[in-house]
Amino acid sequence: MTDTATHTSHPDIINRLKRADGHLRSIIEMLEAGRPCLDVAQQLQAVEKAVAQAKKALIHDHIDHCLEDITGPLPRDQRAQVEEFKLITKYL
Repeated sequence: MTDTATHTSHPDIINRLKRADGHLRSIIEMLEAGRPCLDVAQQLQAVEKAVAQAKKALIHDHIDHCLEDITGPLPRDQRAQVEEFKLITKYL
């Protein structure tokens, strides 16, 4: 199954990734300019976190929308199980 739908969270995810892309380009320039490794490592950590947050937002959006498209609206007790599932995804 291929999901080509655009969800309301996608523009935010795109913006996050564009910012991460800009930071990554800056890191390349830092390396080319011979900046200290500590500075580069800190910026790499920030890019890594930004990409991870974008991935998390995308996965949560998929769980919220695509899963519900298949199952239909969930009762409150089952919604709690979905929320717990979203929480555990942080350990992926």
